Amino acid sequence: MMNEEAKERLRMRLNEVHQWPSVFMYKFVLEPTPERLDALLALFPAESEVLRKYSSAGKYLSITVREVMLNANDIVARYDKVSSIQGVIVL
Repeated sequence: MMNEEAKERLRMRLNEVHQWPSVFMYKFVLEPTPERLDALLALFPAESEVLRKYSSAGKYLSITVREVMLNANDIVARYDKVSSIQGVIVL
């Protein structure tokens, strides 16, 4: 999990580069177990655009999610939830 200082830096940076609402792109890498993948995708609304790309050996899965976000706080909160899923790497 991110500490409060890191969360605040992320909020500030997001507010510098985005005008809200804005499409935001999340990127994750994980070993694709059904439980891990289901837990990750459950954090995003059904209307989000989800792209999946497996590594050449199929051991890892890259997930890109695009979603219209209303503000930086919502993005930080989403990253906080994702950090509770063991084995998901946030890019």
